[in-house]
Amino acid sequence: METKIQKRKLGNSNLEVSALGLGCMGMSFGLGPAGDKKEMIALIRAAVERGVTFFDTAEVYGPFVNEELVGEALAPFRDKVVIATKFGFKVDPKGGPQWIGLDSRPEHIKQVAEASLKRLRIDAIDLLYQHRVDPEVPIEDVAGAVKDLIREGKVKHFGMSEAGAKTIRRAHAVLPVTALQSEYSLWWREPEAEIIPTLEELGIGFVPFSPLGKGFLTGKINENTSFDKTDFRSTVPRFSPENRKANMAMVDLLAKVALHKNATPAQIALAWLLAQKPWIVPIPGTKKLDRLDENLGAAAIVLNEDELHELETAAAKIQVQGNRYPDSAAKLINR
Repeated sequence: METKIQKRKLGNSNLEVSALGLGCMGMSFGLGPAGDKKEMIALIRAAVERGVTFFDTAEVYGPFVNEELVGEALAPFRDKVVIATKFGFKVDPKGGPQWIGLDSRPEHIKQVAEASLKRLRIDAIDLLYQHRVDPEVPIEDVAGAVKDLIREGKVKHFGMSEAGAKTIRRAHAVLPVTALQSEYSLWWREPEAEIIPTLEELGIGFVPFSPLGKGFLTGKINENTSFDKTDFRSTVPRFSPENRKANMAMVDLLAKVALHKNATPAQIALAWLLAQKPWIVPIPGTKKLDRLDENLGAAAIVLNEDELHELETAAAKIQVQGNRYPDSAAKLINR
């Protein structure tokens, strides 16, 4: 089944990818039990068949197993796809919880890149992100380390994640930043204040993660949904039962617009993001083929000016309840 998904360029870089990418984290980690490996490989390959060329993973997802999965799945399509991965966490060598802090020291970045290349079965990482800003390491040193990797032909593009505008500027002055990956959706619009104008000015692409609000904006989650203990949403304040109940107003709004457009709430949430800027490339994740097809269907939905205005005006009146991270994880956002 060949679907024609338009391509987009990430900012001023020459990195061209499908307008929607595939976030692969949840296949191995973080969103309940990992998917069956054979099924997940088939799903990733089905995405390639449907025209997806942009795949997102990280060392810390698992740790390590998600990169291995993505590497195996995409090995036959290497020349057709763009693979993004990330460094920046200190992983417990004893195989304990997925991380024990941040680590963006240049020598560590280089070690992680070498290990990621092996797991991903590739000669060069298309897009290497700093997963979180490390307050202990000047961002200039981080950019310098990635610059060395680019010079050695091991990395093609440099990205950042959840970084603030000043940090992005400092990094970009040392090595052009191709893309910023941060959370952005109709129910987390903080990037609109400073981040998006900065990216536009500097010519940096934007890759929103959790574009469906960690699944909430699909309308498939309500106050009675119970999460597996391996699902990090069970610890997220925004996903407490009372907050889910209050936050249904956003899903109701999406459902109302979806009805007019003969679409689903998830498709409207993604179409809204695609309409914001031509250099925005959301990366919704899924473990199911029907959800993949539903998400990719969003690329064909065009919201006109009136529809966008109506959606945004109504969304602005909804007070989303609950923080997007538990306090323990919020400490990792150093901008």
